Amino acid sequence: MPNSQCPIPNPQSPIDPYAWLEQSLATIHGADWYRSVQPINGRPGATVVLAGQEVINFASNDYLGLAGDERLMAAATAAIAEFGTGSTGSRLLSGHRELHRELEKAIASTKQTEDALVFSSGYLANLGAITALVGKRDLILSDQYNHSSLKNGAILSGAAVVEYPHCDVEVLKTQLSQQRQNYRRCLILTDTVFSMDGDLCPLPALLDIADEFSCMLLVDEAHATGVLGKTGAGCVEHFGCTGKQLIQIGTLSKALGSLGGYVAGSSALIDFLRNRAPSWIYTTGLSPADTAAALAAIKIVQQEPQHRVQLWSNIHYLKTLLQQQLPNLKLLPSESPILCFQLPNAKDALKVGKQLKDAGIFAPAIRPPTVPTSRIRISVMATHEEAHIKKLVAVLKDVS
Repeated sequence: MPNSQCPIPNPQSPIDPYAWLEQSLATIHGADWYRSVQPINGRPGATVVLAGQEVINFASNDYLGLAGDERLMAAATAAIAEFGTGSTGSRLLSGHRELHRELEKAIASTKQTEDALVFSSGYLANLGAITALVGKRDLILSDQYNHSSLKNGAILSGAAVVEYPHCDVEVLKTQLSQQRQNYRRCLILTDTVFSMDGDLCPLPALLDIADEFSCMLLVDEAHATGVLGKTGAGCVEHFGCTGKQLIQIGTLSKALGSLGGYVAGSSALIDFLRNRAPSWIYTTGLSPADTAAALAAIKIVQQEPQHRVQLWSNIHYLKTLLQQQLPNLKLLPSESPILCFQLPNAKDALKVGKQLKDAGIFAPAIRPPTVPTSRIRISVMATHEEAHIKKLVAVLKDVS
């Protein structure tokens, strides 16, 4: 008799339910879409050690160079000494600290809004705000090139989602004229600075359309905060739209050199989100260290405009050199620290990215599905020196 402790193999055993993972990975490899992490050692900055090689860093979103600033590190260290390493719970349960509220007031002051709400990441801020504001009886109009967090927030909301061609306000108006009357509420979603192109949304026109069709407008200022505008308040300030009725979302992890996200707007909006945004209600509050570092960064942005001035000086210098020495390099239109040039396919982008890295330049290949067409993305920082920019251009001349 067979051993009752050992099951008899079933000749018709089911197919391994995880087998598709290897097949999917093989497809990703075959399309040159496979991604892997590369370890960076030491502090963030204009130069970093990447997988053991020192390179000039043109891949960072640390536009003002604050992530390695001694003052942010001191603020984070002091917060840990006073409050510990973690917030220990959601803000509504046990995780709220006065430091969180101080940061929210600083954000609201910077954005010149009535109030603000801090989330544990920018991604969570978008998911929470969008899913709280609209639902199954509502309509979302979303720019085709929006960030993943905006797109996924739209899907999770359950609202009807219609994408309009990138920055095409005429198509947006047509879509609204045809569909707006069929829905309870409508929300227009857009990045202000598009992170993989570098261009800006047509914000004044979008505000006019939102007003004409009684729509809410939510803008993601992730790559604009600290960078654009007279005081670094972002794209809303840059376009002279401060005080207009809209919802502003952003991150603390790019020009502000820390971690976290925020929503800024009316006091009614913020009070509503405290009660209805699931990614805020059910998530542990931002750590004391990250909160204090972001607060220190906001003070630096407000009090030391020279960082932003230097950033824009570097951007203009790089553009001038590229126009003079590489006139055939077709950069995508950009009004930000993000400069990109497209390549025919993912394989070519990977090849150029490797050539750049071998020559001491870290400017990685960006490929589908992140973007529709493969490209090299160059990100300028305030802490880049003239020699760094000259070397980037010299290397590009060799590989392009």
